Amino acid sequence: MKKTVFLFLILLFVSSSFGQAVPAGFDMSNYGVRVEPEKRLMVVLATLEMARYPNESGQEVKLVNTPLSESGTRFRQQLQSDYSALPDDLKQKIGLFIWNYKKRNPKATDAEIVSPFISMAYALTPPPELADPIVTSDLPGSLLDVLDFAPLVREFYRRSGISSKLDEYYKQYQQVSDAKLRGSAREMVSDLLNYLHTKPQISYAEKVKTQTKKSGSKKTTLQQIELREHERRFYIVPELLAPAGNINFLNVRDDYFVIVPPETDLTVSEARRAFLQFVTDSLVLSNGKDIATMKDGIKQLLDEQRKSNPNVTPDVYLAVSRSLVAAADARQLEHAKVEFATQQARVKIDQAKTVDEKKAVSAELERFKKAAADDTALTLSEEFEKGSVLSFYFADQLKGLEDSGFDIASSMREIILSFDPAKESGRLAAAAEARKRALAAREERRKNPEVRSVIVENPVSARLIQIQKTIEEKNYAQANTDLKSLLDKNPGDARIYYNLARVASLSAETIENAELQNRVLIDAKKNYEKVVELSARQQIDPTLLSLTYVALGKIYEFYDNNTVAIQLYDKAIAIGPLNGGGYNEALAGKQRLIKNQ
Repeated sequence: MKKTVFLFLILLFVSSSFGQAVPAGFDMSNYGVRVEPEKRLMVVLATLEMARYPNESGQEVKLVNTPLSESGTRFRQQLQSDYSALPDDLKQKIGLFIWNYKKRNPKATDAEIVSPFISMAYALTPPPELADPIVTSDLPGSLLDVLDFAPLVREFYRRSGISSKLDEYYKQYQQVSDAKLRGSAREMVSDLLNYLHTKPQISYAEKVKTQTKKSGSKKTTLQQIELREHERRFYIVPELLAPAGNINFLNVRDDYFVIVPPETDLTVSEARRAFLQFVTDSLVLSNGKDIATMKDGIKQLLDEQRKSNPNVTPDVYLAVSRSLVAAADARQLEHAKVEFATQQARVKIDQAKTVDEKKAVSAELERFKKAAADDTALTLSEEFEKGSVLSFYFADQLKGLEDSGFDIASSMREIILSFDPAKESGRLAAAAEARKRALAAREERRKNPEVRSVIVENPVSARLIQIQKTIEEKNYAQANTDLKSLLDKNPGDARIYYNLARVASLSAETIENAELQNRVLIDAKKNYEKVVELSARQQIDPTLLSLTYVALGKIYEFYDNNTVAIQLYDKAIAIGPLNGGGYNEALAGKQRLIKNQ
């Protein structure tokens, strides 16, 4: 009983410093989001991987060499091994097609070459048929250029034996994506929906006119209105052969597809905008009549931008949609950065010993906020020039909604009807100074990437916050994997060892087997001891060290080694009372042990 109680105290103490995270039980499918590999895409890209053609020396060379992630590179090697016996005539036909296509597009990178083939995969029916679309007249030109590759894809499917391996590949894709992609997808979806205070529309009813012949009459027809239910879905597609660093986005009727390498962190990728489009498209559509009343004013803004950029869309509704996406993306990022910086500033102010130190942190926070606002102004300016002529307007409206808790869906009509085109024409001029400052800061960061704000810490801090959310989901195995991966890149960071120890302590709570629980707690002890070891060689946050001593003391107390436990509590007491530290716990622990002696 005693050990059970003390183990609970350890875990209670360890969990006391946790922050906010994705809500437990957050199910992306409730919001129309699915993380699923796509077999059509696997077959198409595997076929591309077989493309070879003789060079000037007559030596066969691989034609598609897109940079891949580490797991993608391994999978590419696996494919070459799996299909090394592919018939020569098929390899020649595949190679000839890709060689001719690359010849017609000499300036395109391999990633740009692959992109239309990804789109083509979604135009085909699922395997085994992989049939062409019945109607091709509405397909974009880039897709039509590669549609003749489809017969080779079908031939590869029949003759390579890939049909017997697809299920195995599918599981392989899932395993790789589950390591990071699924977690970052949940975080992205949660962050963006929380910011907009909304839920995406995942179904809608369409009114369709139908005609039927009246019974007993050859000419008379009856017209009826039927309601047809449509489901809207957002698919995040992990693809091992997707070019590293690239995001491909497709919208096929009611389905949205974003194709990414499985290791992609969606929270900082272009996938954010794809998801925002999924969310906001229905808002724009449902407010189409109100947008129509503003059509002339929006068109004037577009026409003005088209004078300097003919690529700007003349479509008013598309401009509204793109503007809303750009504004939401930029504002949410600024809001999150400022919120994080403010939290860190509060901690630093609490730890500051003098009034001047507190003022210095406050001043730095204000500088950071201004710099973040400048970055947003730069982003919105660039989007405005591309045709998102309502980007500044929507950003202002979103800023007003951020802390109100109002659902953007319920506010959309009022936002649209409040739009004044005359006020938007001077937006670029008004943002000129902020844009200039942001460009100068961007250049300075490029020249001196090691210079960071004293408010916002290094990328390890941001990653630890992300992993913290995984911990709160009680996905301890995933958190442990993520922390070890972070440790490989940052082997001397005491915070990572501390968090590894915390995760081990938490997971021990779920273990009933005494022997296994003992091994896990020993792992926790070793990682806490590593923090203490590092403190002898480098400066460590005293709060972290205080917490470490107390956590170690709890573990020694759990194993009835009270002498060492008291010594550890004394070390925490010697550090002194710190905001968020372990001083009070150390005092209570020492008094408890002395009383029981």
